[in-house]
Amino acid sequence: MIVYGIPNCNTVKKAMTWLTENGFKPEFHDFKKKGISGEKLNTWCDAFGWENVLNKKGTTWKKLSTEEQQEVNSKESAIKVLMVYTSAIKRPIIEVDGKPILISFSEENYQDALK
Repeated sequence: MIVYGIPNCNTVKKAMTWLTENGFKPEFHDFKKKGISGEKLNTWCDAFGWENVLNKKGTTWKKLSTEEQQEVNSKESAIKVLMVYTSAIKRPIIEVDGKPILISFSEENYQDALK
């Protein structure tokens, strides 16, 4: 299991706490430090929809110019922005055996997917 996110994100912290309290030993991938590949983003967008992978509620998205925001209208344009602004990726994203299974954190969703 790999948890993708950034360490100072409260949602990532909640997810990591829940996972460890429930007996999981997740590996953590800090995409701010380690980056993320276009291929990985493409896989996530296929699994969750690019609109869900792109975090439009976060400060990174809100800091983009109106023109930059308006240019994001497809999976390809979203991936291009997310490669540059990794903080705009909804987090955490959890993969098991290389497959994306969860995005963000909801105790109910985690219980359903992992128990």
